[in-house]
Amino acid sequence: MTLTRQVAPFPHWQFTSVSGDQLRVVPERGGLMVGWRCSGEERLYFDSERFADPSKSVRGGIPVLFPVCGNLPDGALVLPQGRFPMAQHGFARDLPWELAALDSGDGIRLTLSDSPATHSAYPFRFQLSLDYQLEPDALVIRAVVEHRAGAAEAGPMPFALGLHPYLQVASLARARVDGVPERCWDHLTAAEAATAEQLARLEQGVDLRVTWPAGAGLAPRVCTGTGAAVELQMQPPFAHAVLWSDPPRPMLCLEPWSAPRGELGLQLQPGERCELRCRYRITAA
Repeated sequence: MTLTRQVAPFPHWQFTSVSGDQLRVVPERGGLMVGWRCSGEERLYFDSERFADPSKSVRGGIPVLFPVCGNLPDGALVLPQGRFPMAQHGFARDLPWELAALDSGDGIRLTLSDSPATHSAYPFRFQLSLDYQLEPDALVIRAVVEHRAGAAEAGPMPFALGLHPYLQVASLARARVDGVPERCWDHLTAAEAATAEQLARLEQGVDLRVTWPAGAGLAPRVCTGTGAAVELQMQPPFAHAVLWSDPPRPMLCLEPWSAPRGELGLQLQPGERCELRCRYRITAA
């Protein structure tokens, strides 16, 4: 395996496994994964022209959502410690991360720790690490969230974690989604809806969340229209998947979230940690 610095088409790091599969990442831009090449094909959509303008939000790769998914009421996190401004999807996707190769030799680790830049929005000492590991026809993602405050620092640390992978499809007209519940929550209308009716509107744009009951199998998949499908295998506390299309871009986001939009859901006492896992697997459509 190799981890090398690349300069074209923009500065990034490239990890290549012994099988030839690759990951491309820009740690200084929110720990953003910008490419996943698996079995000879690029699996992620990425708009490099938009990426070149830092004033615009990213369209592509795998942005990281922390410590909230979506937006909070009035754009503020209300805690016993006070009221703190919180941008949509949190701050993790806007800050520089640290990068290292995994000792196992099969992937990379990205790490974000609290700093003066985070304390104004989130008054906690934390560390978030993301391990991206390459397997045959799969990408495994392991997240660890730690509340690093000492025992004398009382109070729980609430958080949510989400990933925002942009999956490349042949076209929205040819894409299909399987393995999801019959009912969903439509973020556009803030109301429950029939999932099949929403998925029939991929070409018009959808933003919906599906949720599984405890103990149910969590394995939605996007059939990309190329003869392949990308299946998302989640483990609790991931229990929600968001599907989002942005016509006419040939992409469909299939996002694991630990909580619904605007909710934090999980919390850690000082010294505690939480592990979240998911796996994207390439299968035949």
